[in-house]
Amino acid sequence: MKSALYLVSTPIGNYDDITLRAIKVLSEVDVLVCEEYKEARRLLSHLKIQNQNLLSLNEHNENEKAAEILGLIKQGKSAALFSDCGTPVFSDPGLRLSKLCIDNKIEVIPVPGVSSLLTALTGAGINIDNFYYAGWISPKTEIRFKELTKLKQKHELLVFMETPYRLKKIISDIRKTFGNSVYSVLAYELTTENEKFYRGTISDIENIVLEKNLKGEFVLLIDNRK
Repeated sequence: MKSALYLVSTPIGNYDDITLRAIKVLSEVDVLVCEEYKEARRLLSHLKIQNQNLLSLNEHNENEKAAEILGLIKQGKSAALFSDCGTPVFSDPGLRLSKLCIDNKIEVIPVPGVSSLLTALTGAGINIDNFYYAGWISPKTEIRFKELTKLKQKHELLVFMETPYRLKKIISDIRKTFGNSVYSVLAYELTTENEKFYRGTISDIENIVLEKNLKGEFVLLIDNRK
């Protein structure tokens, strides 16, 4: 495995979604860089990959760890960065390390895989030729409503992501901002045995979430097109 930084996508729920290329890279690099040790060791154990050179890089230590990992790659080692699930850099740590490598003329090689964003879009059952990724909006109420009010002016398919414990909150805030009848799709617990697509007005979705007391990973699509 040549000296480089590999950005390895991992499954978002179902371990069977791992790619053959991802397994090869994770098995052969000199250094594995994970987000959290517990989740990483669970995945590596499932894949029967043993590598003693396991480092953690996350939102709390990325600045200091990025320099350390850069130093290892400069020594000629290969390193693979992978998140707890999904793709590094996309709503996950890794940007600082990637930029450092690029600035130091070190090759950054993406190893693609399953994506919660594309999984949600393709399973939604609506036109996805164009969409706007709103991502993670502010958890602070005042800022949150300002962001939602601004997004309401975009007459596009809007894609939101949030933490499981704020599912009820974001749906309530979107309903208050966009109105009860905006068409929505809640892609819930994607690729797991609990996967479910809930489709209907935002008011319908909110009723389902409250009735079932849903608390899981999700992607929320709001069809704000006129």
